[in-house]
Amino acid sequence: MTPVHLNHVVEGRGPTLLLGPSLGSTTAMWEPQVAALAERFRVVRYDHRGHGGSPAPDGPYELADLGGDVHALLDTLGVERAHVGGLSLGGMVAMWIAINAPERVDRLALLCTSAKLGPPSMWQERATAVREAGATSVIADAVVERWLTPPYARAHPDLVASLRAMVASTDPAGYAACCGAIERMDLLADLPRIAAPTLVLAAREDPATPPEHAEAIATRIDGARLEVLDDAAHLANLQRPAAVTALLLDHLAG
Repeated sequence: MTPVHLNHVVEGRGPTLLLGPSLGSTTAMWEPQVAALAERFRVVRYDHRGHGGSPAPDGPYELADLGGDVHALLDTLGVERAHVGGLSLGGMVAMWIAINAPERVDRLALLCTSAKLGPPSMWQERATAVREAGATSVIADAVVERWLTPPYARAHPDLVASLRAMVASTDPAGYAACCGAIERMDLLADLPRIAAPTLVLAAREDPATPPEHAEAIATRIDGARLEVLDDAAHLANLQRPAAVTALLLDHLAG
C-alpha cells in the first residue's frame, strides 16, 4: 500500500525522537512527556492512519503499512536516523521499523506493547462492532476501562471523559483496519534482529498487554532493559507520567 502523509507535531531541538500512540489515541496521548523531552530532543509525535488528523485509506492494513507510513514520515522530515518510541500500537510500529529499517533507529523505547497479541477473535469482534455501528463510540467505554486502573479512573473523571472522546473521534474504518493489522501481527521470530539499545516498559496492572508480553520482547532482544511499573494500566505514561518520563530520558541519554 502507498504510504499516507501522517499528521504530526514537532517540538523542541536536538536529536529526533519519534513517538507513536496507542490504538484509538492521538498525538495528545504524549502530552505529559512532551515538555521534558523537548528540552533535549526534537520530539515528533504522529497520528496513525485512521487516527486524529491522519487520513484513513481503504483497508485492509498490515503492520508493514503503518510502519511504511512512519518510514515515509522520517523521509519527509529529512531525518536519516532517530530515536523511536511507541506505546501499544505505536510500540508495534516501532519494532517493525527497528526490524526492517535498522539503519533509521538509534535507540528504541517500547511501552505497554506486544509482539503478538491475540486472540484473533478479539480483534475481529472489535473491528466488526465499529464497522457495523459506523462509529468507534460503541467501544469507547470498554477501551478506556483498560487504559487506567479503576481507582485512578474514579479519581480523574475529566481525564476519562477526554480519553473516551479521543477514542470516539477515531475513524471507524481506519480503526477497524488497524485492528486487522494487530490481529495478523507476529514479530516474535524477528525480534532478535533488533540491534538498537532497547527499553521495554510494562505496567503491572495492564490488562491489554500484561508484563509477560514485555518479558517476551525483552528476552528476545539482546541487551534489552525491562522495567515494570506498579500502579498503572495500559496508558502508563498518563497514570505514571513522571516515572515514564524519567525512564525515557535515562534510556535515550544512553
